Amino acid sequence: MTFTVIPVPGPGAEDVVVATSGPDAGSVFTGTEDGSIFRVSPDGARVDLVAQTGGRPLGIEHAEDGRLLVCDAKRGLLWVDPATGAVELITAEVEGTAMVFCNNAAIAPDGTIWWSDSSTRFGIERWKDDFVQHTRTGRLMRRDPDGTVTVVLDGLAFANGVALSQGGDFVAVAETGARTVVRHWTTGERAGSRDLLASDLPGYPDNIARGSDGLIWVTIASPTDPLVERLQTGPLLLRKLATKLPEALQPKPKQTVRVVAYDDRGSLVHDIDLRPEEHGASYHMVTGVREHEGRLWMGSLHEPAIAVYDL
Repeated sequence: MTFTVIPVPGPGAEDVVVATSGPDAGSVFTGTEDGSIFRVSPDGARVDLVAQTGGRPLGIEHAEDGRLLVCDAKRGLLWVDPATGAVELITAEVEGTAMVFCNNAAIAPDGTIWWSDSSTRFGIERWKDDFVQHTRTGRLMRRDPDGTVTVVLDGLAFANGVALSQGGDFVAVAETGARTVVRHWTTGERAGSRDLLASDLPGYPDNIARGSDGLIWVTIASPTDPLVERLQTGPLLLRKLATKLPEALQPKPKQTVRVVAYDDRGSLVHDIDLRPEEHGASYHMVTGVREHEGRLWMGSLHEPAIAVYDL
């Protein structure tokens, strides 16, 4: 088993997606802090700039027509054509109000888009404020093929990664602040209800994605922090004061490379806790993951690189 780090020319390759069809099949796409979208060859030997969003791309999905669906934290939901570099705004508003933290998405077979907006109060530059203050203003949205946008869930504790079940009967959304993965049922007797696919995670989940193995893979960006847990249940004034402390005194994500995987029943199938240094590498804070044909591709909010681990 090998762990390999592949540098990209930009900091914060937050998410990754593997193209499964078209001329880019097998290539890996990621977006960085400066608005760049890069294509990485399957062997990691070549990295090409394919587009600039003009914002901060986070979640990234590959559509059947070859375009990329990009959740840009500053601009909103975008279509990006890696063949031409064209960027098309899908929506920047929900119910007449601009989104401030568009985060992650999934595309259903019929073209329905499900995506998360992490906070209605704080943008990506102040993600720690929302996380520590525990505002619970995160939302899960749906955009139907006819363009209708609906808020499906609100009150989420920093809504983050989004993934669909194999049968299309539920959509899962990670709650980073609550260390859970919520299931919103879309069909059958439970349609319209919600429960938990996973709870009491060993850390704070970020992006999630369905793998080629049919499992829902969940990143653990940082182990559980006892100080953060106490702050989240403390008085609001204390939570606000904590986010005004000098950066050096604020809670920080602990360095880790960990991903877990669940089946659609919520059973834990994999818990992979890696030590990059054992492979002669340096990498931390995994925020994006894709399992594709026995390989785990990973992204990081802070690293100027993506990583791949052979299962």
